[in-house]
Parts: sequence; structure tokens; C-alpha cells
Amino acid sequence: MKFTLNWLKRHLDTRASLAEICETLTAIGLEVESVQDRAATYAPFAVALVETAEKHPQADRLKLCTVRTKDAVFQVVCGAPNARAGMKAVFAPEGSYIPGLDVVLKKTAIRGVESCGMLVSEKEMCLSDESEGIIDLDPKWEIGTPMAQIFGLDDPVIEINLTPNRADCAGVRGIARDLAAAGVGTLKPLALGNIKAGIKSPISVTIEDNEGCKLFLGRYIKGVKNGPSPEWLQKLLKDVGQKSISALVDITNFMTFDHARPLHVYDADKIKGPITVRRSKGTESLVALNDKTYEKIADAVGIYDDSGMIGLGGIIGGASTGCSMETVNVFVEAAYFNPTMIAQAGRALQIHSDARYRFERGVDPAFVGTGLDIATQLILEICGGQASDVVQAGDAPSAQRQISFNPEYTRQLLGYDIAADRQHKILHELGFTRQNNDYTVPSWRGDVQGRADLVEEIVRIDGFDKIPAQSLARAALHEAPDQPTLFTAAAKARLALAAQGLQECVTWSFTSAPIAQQFGLSSAQQEALTLANPIASDLNVMRPSILPNLLEASARNAALGYPDSALFEVGPVFFGPAPEDQKIVAAGLRSGAAGPRHWANAQNTRDLDAFDAKADVLAVLEVLGAPTGGLQLGKATPPYYHPGRSGALMLGKAVLAYFGEIHPARVAAFDIRGRAAGFEIFLDALPAQRRKSGSAKALLQLEPLQPLHRDFAFIVGADVAATDLIRAAQNADKDLIKSADIFDVYTGAGVPEGQKSVALSVVLQPHEKSLTEAEIEALSQKIITQVVQKTGGTLRS
Repeated sequence: MKFTLNWLKRHLDTRASLAEICETLTAIGLEVESVQDRAATYAPFAVALVETAEKHPQADRLKLCTVRTKDAVFQVVCGAPNARAGMKAVFAPEGSYIPGLDVVLKKTAIRGVESCGMLVSEKEMCLSDESEGIIDLDPKWEIGTPMAQIFGLDDPVIEINLTPNRADCAGVRGIARDLAAAGVGTLKPLALGNIKAGIKSPISVTIEDNEGCKLFLGRYIKGVKNGPSPEWLQKLLKDVGQKSISALVDITNFMTFDHARPLHVYDADKIKGPITVRRSKGTESLVALNDKTYEKIADAVGIYDDSGMIGLGGIIGGASTGCSMETVNVFVEAAYFNPTMIAQAGRALQIHSDARYRFERGVDPAFVGTGLDIATQLILEICGGQASDVVQAGDAPSAQRQISFNPEYTRQLLGYDIAADRQHKILHELGFTRQNNDYTVPSWRGDVQGRADLVEEIVRIDGFDKIPAQSLARAALHEAPDQPTLFTAAAKARLALAAQGLQECVTWSFTSAPIAQQFGLSSAQQEALTLANPIASDLNVMRPSILPNLLEASARNAALGYPDSALFEVGPVFFGPAPEDQKIVAAGLRSGAAGPRHWANAQNTRDLDAFDAKADVLAVLEVLGAPTGGLQLGKATPPYYHPGRSGALMLGKAVLAYFGEIHPARVAAFDIRGRAAGFEIFLDALPAQRRKSGSAKALLQLEPLQPLHRDFAFIVGADVAATDLIRAAQNADKDLIKSADIFDVYTGAGVPEGQKSVALSVVLQPHEKSLTEAEIEALSQKIITQVVQKTGGTLRS
């Protein structure tokens, strides 16, 4: 919303400076976007007298001018053909910025003659495209008169950023009202003349769509003389970027910006029969005033005569009934249109107009008649003519709302006191009327609906800067919870996966029904998780797993020439409509090669497998404090994992994570070549971390004695899990056995069919004294006994 300072002062009696006004506007919620102070821009330029204009001694087309300013006389070399002695022109001194040339003037020699300053053209001052000669001023102007004053450029242009709820401030009067309430002047009373109806309107109006148009007022004005607008009106509109078209059109534009009251003026002689307001049926077309044709207009508020559609109510008029310089009889429209219907029709037709901007936000329903009277008065003053009585169809919607309000509520809501008299005064200045503890909301404030809105009005006018700064007191100190919150766990999981070399993705929480079914969504779940209004047909179901989203991302990367992907996402998955059916999961996917090809590391060229995914899972669980050494390995995994190359990490009966290769059929469905390994970590299932009593242990505890390493090889059945063998060895002596790891698995010659040789490395860590040979031998025998008993294997000789 743009307006000039002088336009504002048509409604606001104030002595405040431009800076004070702008500061107050921002403080009360009408944020100043920009201020164009053209008087400051053109301050260096003023009227000067060209005393002499002689031929340049070294150039035929240049003139050597003597220029007298208010303070001094300068020698200026000028190439303008109209430069002559005795004329008054605009002088630009040395050091001034020339906006049309984007240069700063410097003293220079032109063809051997020094030139100090410049006589400027309109193009060089960005006033017009005229560049044939310098500005030739009327002799009436005194030497030293600022150029901005001559061309009316001494009125600053202010632009504010309106929030959608402040439709009343889409007009200058609404802005003036807010400033007056904030103490920056006094709101001037609205000047209304007495319009005498001397004739009867030959045009009648009927409303058939009462939902789209509640009220339609019209007035016939006979014998107008259309032409250029008066200078004051043209200047107001041009200053805010509006093109002056004709007096009739300019008056309606003026009303739009001055009072936020869009109007429309028809050439009455072009209207065929009575006017009807109804809903468009989708078969009509309109050639609009913007010279565009709109076809198959549906569900819009249409204005019709016997010839068809002649306008889109609240959006744009039609060219068939538009005014021209030959117009002599007009019909002025002032109506109240449904904001929602205006917004929907404008959006569907892609029409952006100043009228639509205001109607879709909600204009003042009680100002329709007053707006028509003001416009009629302006037309009669500027264009002449004789006005008819007002033609009315429909009734204005009731805008009366009462809110019970006690000033004590302001303190309850804000936490500090504002004097009751001050609150009443602010609301009164904003147009609210009071009766006891009931306030009537003014018709132009459709956004004020309750007590909290009144408090907002009070505090913004009183000043947000007056809200006292207070630190929040902590009632008591609390220890950090044992179990990290999901937010903390998710953040730690992201860091851990990034450290593993995976890149984070953020994908939709939706997927398509066929894909969801392949990733564990049952028929009952699908019915509960199908969206009623999806953003796309292939995103119609809440996702039961993040893996399909990562597979789609990996496939897109591969299609763009990046086949090796390592992606992860931490987010929600859904197993039902209830809140407890939503789980937070850290999921990841690796596809392509394990690493880039390199002659020094052939291992990088191997295919990805389940152990890559398992390593990522263990890294995250370690960071999250899960007891990774005590986890059990399960074989039961969802069907979208490879049945023989996947597993589940469990703590008791709780599944903490799934990992493994993705089922080849699922991978092929996404056009991904080769293997893909993925995982899902259920952050909700993480156990609470136990807080150990007693003094905190040191971060690093060094054992005084060296560890011992002992290797064993066992012949076990091919179906024996490695974790069973490791757990059996560790249980032989939980105090002395620090760790146990498998370092070799062998099948082939020397090993019976259906069995395998598993090599186990056990680390023994003595604490208080070194172990004797006998103690080591006894412990080794205990390890062998435990493994044999638990796995049914034998020690390999």
C-alpha cells in the first residue's frame, strides 16, 4: 500500500515529521516497507539563470555558458540545442548524482575548456524520455528554487506492508485513523456534501445471487463531460504508481486508495436493459478492461445486461460498457461482494486488480452508500452533470458485533497494567463505541472478533516497546531426565548418521497406496491412513516406512548419473490413525558400490551387504546409549527385506532396529541396479538410560595390567548364529572376559558337510593381579565348555 505524505495529511492534521510518522507506523503494526523521499534525492538541483551562451572555441555544436545560481556563477559547457542566454534551467553542481546517467559529476575539461557542473534534461533527471534539450523553465521561477518544488517531487512516498487482516488500512483514511489513535495528529472529519437527486435513474438493478452480492447501489449521472483529471488528482495517483486515464476512471481509483472503497463507472448509454447480478454458469466470456478475454467463467459474481456479461463483480469491468472521453451519461456502481467468492474467482482467472485486493480481504459493508455519495460529489465537481436518486438492490450485511470487555482482562493477558482510561481512549480513537462493559466493533474492522483482539488493539497502539522485559524465574532445578527426549534422540541420530557418511533427506510423509502395500501396509491400515484430500494422486497414503521414499530418491539420483547413494531421514511413520500409532524412525539406505574405485583399495568395489547397514545401526545405537553389547539378533524382519540377508536387533522382546539388504523385487521396482542395504531404527523403543548411583566415574579408566588374547576355533552347525557363539564365550566369566569377536568363518576341506569352522578371538583383562598359567588354562577350558554346551559344537583340533 503506497501513499504520499500530503495525501495522508488530507485526513490527518499533524505536525509530526516524516521520520516520526514512519516510526509510529511500524510500531503500531503497519510496517513501513520503504520511503521514497524524492525531495532529498533532488535536493542538489535548483533553478539557475543562463546569463550567456556563446559558441565553444573548439567545437561547433557545443556552447560555453555562464550560469548564475543563488550563491555563485559557474562556467558550463553545454551541448543542448536549446541552451540560450536569458533562459532559466535546472543546474546540477559538481559532486551531485545524476540519476538518469548514474554518475557523480566532476569538474572536467571539455575540448580544452573547464566545465563546472551541468544543465540537465528531463531524461537525465528521470522525469521523462525527453533528451533533445535541457529543461526550459518558466521565467517566473526564482533563482535557487528547488527543482523538487517545481515538479511536485517534494512529497515523500511511503509504502507499508499490510497484513491480510487490515483491509481497512488499504485506504489512506484507515491509516490516518490508526496514526491519530497513536497520538500522531487528529483525524479530520469526513467532508460530505448534500447531493440533490434531480432525475430518476433509467437503469434498474436486480440481484439473483444473494450469496455473492449482498448489496448493490447505483446512481445515474446525466450530462457529464469526461476529460483529463485536475492536476491535484493526477499527481496523487501518479505519485503512488497509478496511471491517470480520465477524470471518471481516476475518481474510482482515487476512492480505492483513499477510502479502500472500490467502485465502477459504466457508460450508461452502452448498457442494454436492466442490470442483473448472478452467479456465472461457466459458459460466459468477457472482454475485460485490461484487453484480455476470459472464457468459460464459472462460479464468479457476474454483472449482466441484456447483451450478456458486462463485468466481474469486485474484480474487473468489461470493455463493452467502459467509459471513454466521449461518455456523457454514466452509471456508478457501489456494491458489497462476498470476499471468499471474489478470492476464488480472481485466483481461478488469474486476475490481479486493486479492487480484488480489497474485496477479498473484506471492505466496510456500512460504507457502501457513503462511498457512492463521495464519488458522486467528485464527479459532479469535476465532470459536471445531474445525479439521479440511488438505485438499491439487496441489503448491507450486518456488521454490528458487541464484545464484553473488562480492562482487567488486559492485565491478565499481558502480565502488566495499562490504565483503564488509557484503554478506553485507545478503543474510542480506533472507532469502537462503548456502553458500560460492552464495546461495539466498527464496521470496518471485520478482523476483531473477541476480547483478545481488543487487547491486541490496545497494546499495539499503547506500544509494544512498553511491555516490560522480565526473565522467566525457574521454580526449581531439575536433573536431566534419564531417557533422552525424542527430539534429542533424533538430533543425535542425525549427527551419528552424518558421521557415517550418509546424507540427510527430507521427504514427504506420504506415499502411494501400491508402494505402501509393498512396505507393510495392511488393508485395514490403508483404509485408516488414506488421505481425504491428498496433494497428489501418488501421495494419497501416510507412509508406513521411510525406506520407499529413500529408494525413490536413490533412483532419481541414479537417473541423473549418481548411482552410488548413501541417504538417511529421521521422521515419522504411521501404522494407524491414533497418536500412539505414529513412530519416529531413523532410516537409511545405501545403494551402488561400497565406495569409489581405486587401485589401492579393491575392497571399495564390493557390493553393499547387510553388514554395512548393521554397522550404521550400531553406530547410532552406541551414540544413543543403547546397550549394544547385550542386544540379541533376531531373524524375523518385514517382507521387504531380503529373507536371508537381514536381521533385527532386539533388547528382550523389544525390536530396536531392522537392517539388511532390501528385497531384490522391491529394489527392481524402483529401477535401481544392484543391491541396496537399508535399516530402520525405532527411536521410540530405546530403553531408558540408568543413572548409576555414587560418584561419577572418570571418562577414561586405564587398566594397570595388560590384556591377554586367546584364539579358539569351533566346529558348529551351519545354522548356528554368530551371536550365540559370542554370547556363550562371554558368559564364561563376565568379569575377566572383556570382549569376544569372530575373525574367521571357514567351510570346505576338513570340515564336515553341513557344518562350519568359526574362529573366535577372546580378550581377557585382569584387574588386580596378573593371571597365572593355571588360571588362564582354567578360564580357557571354561570358555570351551560354555561354547560346546550352548552351540552343540566341538573344539577344532
